[in-house]
Amino acid sequence: MPIPSTEPTPVRSLAELNAQIRTLVDGGLGTLEARQEYERLLVEWGSAVHQGAAEAA
Repeated sequence: MPIPSTEPTPVRSLAELNAQIRTLVDGGLGTLEARQEYERLLVEWGSAVHQGAAEAA
């Protein structure tokens, strides 16, 4: 029996998250807000990758 994940279910697809991350990085991470958004997107992206791997198993 699988153990339920405590990670939030991502609302956006990996493609959407990748596009947002690329756009943010292309615009630069010079501000605190940009770095915080980048970190938040990376966490959401990691959750989406983890969920995709779990669904494939």
